[in-house]
Amino acid sequence: MTPQEFIHKNITTELIKLGYDENAAMTGADMAVDHYRRCSQASRKGRIFDDCLYIAKLWAGKQKTKQKK
Repeated sequence: MTPQEFIHKNITTELIKLGYDENAAMTGADMAVDHYRRCSQASRKGRIFDDCLYIAKLWAGKQKTKQKK
């Protein structure tokens, strides 16, 4: 399993646990992987997954508000 696959799988799982629908979770995970690819280093040592999860939550939140309208 590559780091990108690990991030995508685990962030999708985490977002679904937090109550986001599957489509929003997948979009958030895609954006998190994109952030991982562009990021040269984490905000703190050993926190790249947390940074990616933060980005995923932001994107999933945007998807969630669009669906409610």
